[in-house]
Amino acid sequence: MSNILIVDDERAIRNVLKDILSNEGYKVEEATDGEDALKKFSATTYDLVLCDIKMPKLDGIEFLQKAIEINNDIPIIMISGHGNIETAVDAVKKGAYDYIAKPPDLNRMLITIRNAMDKGSLVKETKVLKRKVSNVQEIVGESDVIKKIKQTIDKVAPTDARVLITGENGSGKELVARWLHEKSERNTNTIVEVNCAAIPSELIESELFGHEKGSFTSAVKQRIGKFEQAHGGTLFLDEIGDMSLSAQAKVLRALQEGKITRVGGDKEINVDVRVVAATNKDLLKEVDAKNFRLDLYHRLSVILIHVPSLNERKDDIPLLVNYFLDLVAQEYNQAVKTIEPAAVKALQQHNWTGNIRELRNVVERLVILSGKTIMADDIKNYVLPI
Repeated sequence: MSNILIVDDERAIRNVLKDILSNEGYKVEEATDGEDALKKFSATTYDLVLCDIKMPKLDGIEFLQKAIEINNDIPIIMISGHGNIETAVDAVKKGAYDYIAKPPDLNRMLITIRNAMDKGSLVKETKVLKRKVSNVQEIVGESDVIKKIKQTIDKVAPTDARVLITGENGSGKELVARWLHEKSERNTNTIVEVNCAAIPSELIESELFGHEKGSFTSAVKQRIGKFEQAHGGTLFLDEIGDMSLSAQAKVLRALQEGKITRVGGDKEINVDVRVVAATNKDLLKEVDAKNFRLDLYHRLSVILIHVPSLNERKDDIPLLVNYFLDLVAQEYNQAVKTIEPAAVKALQQHNWTGNIRELRNVVERLVILSGKTIMADDIKNYVLPI
């Protein structure tokens, strides 16, 4: 059932519109002014918004501009009095789907709503298809630090500059790396990922550079390493702070000369890769502790991007929750669940030690265990520690 938000300071108009739309099978919610509407819009995913222009506190144009910043995929239809037609036309130029004059013509209004929803559905389907093809999720957030990261990606991605991404586990470092590749000129080739913390130190060199048959006991055949696999594309070295010093020396040589040598081999192989690295450690402290090479640090950190923890960007939680609700609904092939503002506020007060990864899991848990609408009590029951 499609969910529509009606925004109007006149109760009589809200009641009429709600009766009409409810009879058409729509779920309808109401907001009494622009401020009230913005709170609900931030906390709930709607399929469409009907918004009056002249309202107290926050008028329709101001609401439109702020709503588009939060989610520009949701069609917004402005409702205007005859004296506000020029303003309504201006609203369309600023991003509104259309406008309807008061008193509304019933048939025209219903046709406009259906057309707007059809367009909204197409936009969502297109984004889903693009996500399936690229396998890269969006970087969700409107906080200043996230906007800065997006701007940095846009500037840096088209170059071959090496990038070092720092941040806590689960904060989204891998996503930043994927977007650096996706927006680069290398995106027609692959991005190859290596989790340096998950590979034993005695095997990391073979993983990165490959090996020749018979170079060690279990080397029963030749193996192509990650540097060669990433030729023409991007090599993402995740948790590089856990890499052994001997492997660091070979990575440094590969970056300096653009050449690698397989373990057990003597032939130099040219490689053309753009290296993006990530770590949850303070590498300069690791340098002081003799665990990381200073020269490699300088080679990797041409561009530094720090990804904040979720606790540092809690204003983005409403957007992230709605994004994950939509994502989980698509994965489970079910209708998108709504979440009440009090539940969103409770999530904002939670201590997110696992960052974005934890929030994604929590939203999935709430979708599975909660009713049609996720309530504040669900947060107490399924999220907060006992």
